[in-house]
Amino acid sequence: METLVRSFFLNDAGDIPNNPELPVIVYQGVFADNLNIQAQFEQHNWTGTWTGDVYDYHHYHTNTHEVLGVTSGKATVLLGGDGGERLDLKAGDVVVLPAGTGHRKMESTEDFAVVGAYPNGSTPNLKKKDPGVQAQALAQIKNVPLPETDPVYGESGPLLEKWAK
Repeated sequence: METLVRSFFLNDAGDIPNNPELPVIVYQGVFADNLNIQAQFEQHNWTGTWTGDVYDYHHYHTNTHEVLGVTSGKATVLLGGDGGERLDLKAGDVVVLPAGTGHRKMESTEDFAVVGAYPNGSTPNLKKKDPGVQAQALAQIKNVPLPETDPVYGESGPLLEKWAK
């Protein structure tokens, strides 16, 4: 299976800031050969890994970027708030969420699972929809450093190309 990489920006949703400078990056089918996603992320210094599910409510992180790799099953995830982008994800797909990107699982198969990680092992904060904190959230997001590596490819790759400032 060929890997398809796409990226897109999300607009400020009013109650979810999203990221005004960095796009979401989706690597479709990048782990179709069943490589160990968690080991790959850790090898490229995206650590603090966890395994499990995606929350079924809108949330985001203002202090770090996040990568999610689908290890089994399928799901529809809504990015960016109620009017955002719906992604159909399946085992082998990876999505990189820049700081501030709202995400929520809409539906999934029973066996859906992901591995998540953060650049340099950052510990994420958890923010929920709230229009009263937009200015503060955007200020925090702008201070999040760019990752030094792509979580899938390491010292090269789409993230480093698309997230260059």
